[in-house]
Amino acid sequence: MQPDTRKLLRTGLWIFGTGSLAILAAFTVLGGVGRQGPHTNSGWLALVLAMGCLPTGTLTLVLAFMKLFADRHR
Repeated sequence: MQPDTRKLLRTGLWIFGTGSLAILAAFTVLGGVGRQGPHTNSGWLALVLAMGCLPTGTLTLVLAFMKLFADRHR
């Protein structure tokens, strides 16, 4: 595995993991989420963080896996 592919994988996992932890915290520790959204300001911040990190982390991981697949076929 090339160093840049490893860096992409690591970065994607960190971003996606941060989003996952934020949404988990919003649903459990930070007051929960109701029909109209989170119940606390911290819950809203966690939700916004998750909404930014989850798509970005997913796209970064897709790019990393595509690069990994292309590196193996060379």
